[in-house]
Amino acid sequence: MAQACLTLHDPALGAQSAAKLAAFANVLRANGFAIGLAESRDAFAVLASPAGRRPVLLKPALRALFSATREDWRRFDEFFDAFWRGKGMRKVQPLRGGAAASAGQRRPLPPSFAPEAPPGAKESAARDDEGGGASTMGDRRDAASSAEALESRDIRYIADPLEMAKVHALAERFARRMRARLVRRWRARRAGPRLDLRRTVHHSVAHGGTPIDLVWRRRKLRPLRLVLLLDASGSMELYTAFFARFLHAAVDAFREAEAFVFHTRLVHVSSALRERDVARAVDRLALMAQGIGGGTRIGESLADFNRWHAARVINSRTAVVIVSDGYDTGEPERLGLEMQRLARRARRIVWLNPLLGWRDYEPTARGMRAALPYIDLFAPAHNLESLAALEPYLARI
Repeated sequence: MAQACLTLHDPALGAQSAAKLAAFANVLRANGFAIGLAESRDAFAVLASPAGRRPVLLKPALRALFSATREDWRRFDEFFDAFWRGKGMRKVQPLRGGAAASAGQRRPLPPSFAPEAPPGAKESAARDDEGGGASTMGDRRDAASSAEALESRDIRYIADPLEMAKVHALAERFARRMRARLVRRWRARRAGPRLDLRRTVHHSVAHGGTPIDLVWRRRKLRPLRLVLLLDASGSMELYTAFFARFLHAAVDAFREAEAFVFHTRLVHVSSALRERDVARAVDRLALMAQGIGGGTRIGESLADFNRWHAARVINSRTAVVIVSDGYDTGEPERLGLEMQRLARRARRIVWLNPLLGWRDYEPTARGMRAALPYIDLFAPAHNLESLAALEPYLARI
C-alpha cells in the first residue's frame, strides 16, 4: 500500500498531486457533490498552501470547500479517506447480482468507484480474499480510470457490448444525479434567510480567509421542467440507443419531464419511458416510434410539436433539449420558422449535436444553420462528459 498510494507531503510530487486533486474532485462530482470550476480552482490554491502538505489541515479545508449540504458534509470523510489514504476499500464487485459483503469485510466503495465488473470478476475477487491478499490502491485507480475512459470516449467507437452496457448504466445514473441537483430546494442568492456556508468560504479565499462577502440561500420558486426531443433518424443511429437510455432515466427521475422521438414524424414517448424496466421501456419505445432509422424531417416534426403539444408541456420554466445532428430532408425555412415559434414559448432551447464533438466539424448543413439563431446553447453530445457539461447550464435557469 505504501508504494501504490501517493502521499500528501512528498514535495517531489508537484504536478502529480495536482492531477490527483483533480481526480478527487471528479470522484466527488460523480457521487453527487456540486463542484464547479471555481471550487476546483480554490482547491488547487489550498493544495499549494502550507495546508496542502498536512493531511490534518487539508481534509477540513476541502470538506468546507466541496460540501454544499449536510449530506455532503456527512459523506465527505468516507470519500477522502478512501481516495487519499486507501481506507475502507476492497476488491471491485458487481453492482447488481453480487452477494452482500459479510460482516467481517470492509465496506464497499460507492458506485462511482466500482463500476459493474465483467463476468468472472466476482470469483476472482473471492479467491483473492481467501488467499489473504489485501486490496491495493491500484485496484481502485484501475476502476476509476476505466470509468473515466468510458465517460470520455465517443459513443460511436464503443463496440464491446459490456462496455456499452456500462455506458448505458452511467447515462442513467447521471440523469438521476442531475435531477437531484436541478430540483434542490435551495439556491444561492444575494439575500435570504439562510447562510450558504460553502460559497461563503469559497468567496473568503480572496480575502485571506476572512468571510467578508456573505452568500445567502432562499427557496427556488418553481422547479425546472425538461422537454426532450430525440432525433432517431438513420444518421443518428450510433447514438440513438445511448440517448434512449438517458431519456428513460430522465423521464423516470424528473416529475416534470416529457420526451419525444422524431424522424419523419413526431412521437410522444413519455408513457413508454415511464416503464420501470429498462428493456421493456426500450421495446415499447421502438414499437411506438416505428420508422426509427429512416429519414429526418425536423421542421415538420417541430411543427407537429408546436401545434399539438407545446401549449401543454411548456411553461415559463421549461428547457427544451433537442438531440440531433441537424441533417434535415425538409425545407430549412420551415425549420427556422418552427424554431422561432418554439423560442417564443420556452425559457431556453438547448441543441445537443453529437457531430460537434468531432474534429473539424462545422454546422454547415442547411437545417442546422436555420436553427442556430434560435438556440440558447449549442453543445456537443458525443460522450458522457459532454452530457455532464449540460448540468451546470440547466442549474442556472
